[in-house]
Amino acid sequence: MILCMFQFDSKMVHGTPDNPTLFQVIPDSISGLQKLEELNVSSNLLETLPDAIGLLANLKVLDVSGNKLKKLPESIAGCRSLIVLDASFNDLMFLPKNIGFGLVNLQKFFIHLNKLKAIPNSICEMKSLRILDAHFNAIHGLPHSIGKLTNLEVLNMGSNFNDLTEVPETVGDLINLKELDLSNNQIRAIPETVYQLQNLTKLILDQNPLVVPPMDVVNNGVEAVKEYMMKRRLAMLEAEEQGSLVEKNKEGETGWAAWGTFTLHSVYSGFSYTISSYLGRNASKDPFLDQEL
Repeated sequence: MILCMFQFDSKMVHGTPDNPTLFQVIPDSISGLQKLEELNVSSNLLETLPDAIGLLANLKVLDVSGNKLKKLPESIAGCRSLIVLDASFNDLMFLPKNIGFGLVNLQKFFIHLNKLKAIPNSICEMKSLRILDAHFNAIHGLPHSIGKLTNLEVLNMGSNFNDLTEVPETVGDLINLKELDLSNNQIRAIPETVYQLQNLTKLILDQNPLVVPPMDVVNNGVEAVKEYMMKRRLAMLEAEEQGSLVEKNKEGETGWAAWGTFTLHSVYSGFSYTISSYLGRNASKDPFLDQEL
């Protein structure tokens, strides 16, 4: 069952070409549409969604783009059959913290053109996710566990401007990632682990104060970037290994020096004890011998 222009209580609440009325509210009675699989309420004047929307257990596609939504209801996590959720072009300030725990079957998540400042950690539980589009927000960063989204193919974090300054190394665990857009941010270095993204064919890094990798490498394409980052990673590992060997050598030298000092002290102490024993405790003391010892 698909619902794009629908009726409640015999009253039209979504416009048609003949009646272009826009609506501001979805009634709670929508929960009665238990067989509903697709709901399109895009390009209206909605400011909220009813909590009852979480009761649509068979809903697979939800399009609420182009409204005035400031938040999504926590109950949306109850739409466990959702495959596509488009909440783009709204005024969203945040996402429900538990959203990822419920939407485990979600494959496409569009949240671009909003006012989001963060992505909740629970989004990393959306193991079926293939597309995450969060461009044109004010997001500060990605969750450290983003690497758990091993089915992700497209990640668009472009145009988060001054807010996005770095990407976690765990992005290298996105083994199926094909497209990564980090353009128009304030990123100075991408993680070395990018070289692990064997399926990556599109990497957009324009409009960043990028230092690593240098732009002349970026301009040579994705494979050049991956090769550069791999060499950089190997060089860092080699430097760390050499540093570790130097520390071990220092510890070894310190250990030998301490052992030598202990040995000399033991020999000297034993020698002194032997002479004292030989002379006897009650023997008269020889000032010259005392001075030499």
